[in-house]
Amino acid sequence: MEFYPLRSEDSIEAHDLVLPRAKALLDALTRNRDFELVRLTRWETPDGPRECLVADITCDGVPKNNPHGLRYRERVAIVVSGNLRDLPAVYALRVGFPRLVHQQQAPSGSPAHLCLYFAPVRETLRTWTPHSFLRRIGWWIETSARGELHAADQPLDQLFFTSKYELVLPWNLEELAGAAEPMTIAKRERPCGGVTYFLLPRVGAQASKAILVEVTLPAIVHGAVEPDPMTLGQLADLLGMRGADLLPQLRPKLRELVDHNGAVVREDRPFTIILVHTPLLREPGGAVEMTMRRAFLLATDPLEVGCATGALVRLDQKFFSSEIEMVPTVPTEWRTLPLRPMEVLSVNTVTQARKQSGIADAGPTGVVVGAGALGSALLDQWGRSGWGQWTVIDNDHIRPHNLSRHTAVADEIGVPKVETVARLQRQASAGANIFAIHVGDASDPADAATLGILAAAPVVVDVSASLDYPRYASAVDQTGRHASVFITPSANAAVALVEDPARLQRLRTLEAQYYRAVIHDDWGREHLAENLGTFWSGASCRDISVALPYARVQAHAGNLAEQLPHLLSHAGASIRVWQRTGDRGAVEVHEIAVSPELGWTRGELNVYFDEAGVQQLRNMRQAALPHETGGVLLGYYDLSIKALILVAGLPAPPDSDSSTGSFERGVEGLKAAVDDASRRTAGNVGYVGEWHSHPRGHSANPSGHDLIQLAYLSFCMGDEGLPAVQLIIGEHDVQLLLGKAAS
Repeated sequence: MEFYPLRSEDSIEAHDLVLPRAKALLDALTRNRDFELVRLTRWETPDGPRECLVADITCDGVPKNNPHGLRYRERVAIVVSGNLRDLPAVYALRVGFPRLVHQQQAPSGSPAHLCLYFAPVRETLRTWTPHSFLRRIGWWIETSARGELHAADQPLDQLFFTSKYELVLPWNLEELAGAAEPMTIAKRERPCGGVTYFLLPRVGAQASKAILVEVTLPAIVHGAVEPDPMTLGQLADLLGMRGADLLPQLRPKLRELVDHNGAVVREDRPFTIILVHTPLLREPGGAVEMTMRRAFLLATDPLEVGCATGALVRLDQKFFSSEIEMVPTVPTEWRTLPLRPMEVLSVNTVTQARKQSGIADAGPTGVVVGAGALGSALLDQWGRSGWGQWTVIDNDHIRPHNLSRHTAVADEIGVPKVETVARLQRQASAGANIFAIHVGDASDPADAATLGILAAAPVVVDVSASLDYPRYASAVDQTGRHASVFITPSANAAVALVEDPARLQRLRTLEAQYYRAVIHDDWGREHLAENLGTFWSGASCRDISVALPYARVQAHAGNLAEQLPHLLSHAGASIRVWQRTGDRGAVEVHEIAVSPELGWTRGELNVYFDEAGVQQLRNMRQAALPHETGGVLLGYYDLSIKALILVAGLPAPPDSDSSTGSFERGVEGLKAAVDDASRRTAGNVGYVGEWHSHPRGHSANPSGHDLIQLAYLSFCMGDEGLPAVQLIIGEHDVQLLLGKAAS
């Protein structure tokens, strides 16, 4: 039996070993009955000494005459380095040892280097022992002999080992490869000694050019991982041994580079990139399970490559197509053309970005209003994950203080915010996913261009951090479904208000119902509490900004980026609150049931309430029967859209006077209750009027006493320049009265 020679000519004795791991392996080997020590050697390297244990291993589990060519007794060399972060290397020393799957790259004519572990080295070393290592060698030989080393459900082995060179293809390769002009090849050297090459659209006259030639080979059965070829001839030989002939596939592709007029070598001397697609089978006759891609860079003009391979002929400095049969002898100079093997990577398409993010839905074609702290973070996450096609509207620009919580950089100070989010997305996706942008005021009814964009959008997400747009949009019919998301002033909570697709429940009523929950529920006590502080961001008295930690912005943005697609996938409207509790980052989720909106038009003013709010008043009426009851109404005016939105009615104060035919509201605790409602809602909700009930069998038609009360309320509210509101709950109906003092 013939064995490969070792690097050292001299043997050493056991007491000459100096590496602790080599000593431990020798001890384990002498205790293992399957191993028989042959010799010990040592040699010096620039990285320190190497110590080697040569041993024969007998494996009872190796079948006789197995088709893989493994034997019951094999000789191995275990090479140990002084670096404890490396695993000992194992080489099969028998000349003629078969080429199998899970072998490391080894030069031709050298021992087979066995790949014993599938896990990374660091992970393997956590439980590695010399005894288990020796058993692993026997396991590798026995399972390889039985053809079981590669599990049936394990991914197929790649054809080539990992290379330190890689080629990054553009996401729109097919479009660029079809262009008449060559592409540009650029490179970036990495600290580890590797090089990343980029195939790009042509970007300049001085850039290096590259012609891409794609070749698809016949399917081959996966097996041993091959060493990288250094010449085109070595590549052809390697593929030929696996049953795939390269030249018959390559020559037609090279002929496609010229037409009947011929072609000349370009002055810019393009490189040639051969991109080889190799379908892989698990077993002969099986289905193709994957297609491996490997690129090979030749610093040679593709026309010269064509001539060297016999695909082209040169006549008077021009190259023409040539059928190989017309060439007297097959050229051989192509075999020595040097090449650089490269792993192939691709910039994500939008579809690939969604797949890698675990998102099945492509998302809507919609509009995002607001590119501030939360808006820019949301867009960054949606853009990177490929969810949605967005037009971004904002009329603000980046100022220095924005850099603490926006996805912008210092060079973009003074740049419109929409341009900063578009720039980031363009760079992150290499142009595969681009935001449309518009500098405009979404709340300005005179901004026709902006209104046109909103009118055409099936979905609009408001992240403006302002009440202006969601309230304005609620009064606009010619637009799509809206969602409004925001972070509370303390940044401890995030809120999502989502309309139904038919917009029967609009943002105005969702806002009011959210406020009612904030007023009545325990979690609302500090929900809109004071912010973390303010600071001056400019010279104007209005240039006051709220302190807002970027970490909390990103935390809420991540949650909203995930949750909003789910909410928009539902057919109904939604109100959801995520409340952070304490300093541990825990989050409580509050789902608020949405109630249908009710509306009244009184002169130029539109009044809105909802069925659940009215039902609460009915419940208080029912509890007070046979007496009448009542209390104050809470809500808010928005005179810019000529609207009054009712939020809730408070119960009768304990000092109220009621009977079966009358009700006189008291005042005990009332101011504190109204003040608490205002505080909980950050000053948005306050007193707007009164409500009371009528007894059994009576409608909500106002009595004479009711009209007198309305006149009194109108006189009182006249000091504020606001109309008075009176809501009456009858047996089966509701009446809303509005009174205004004469000017």
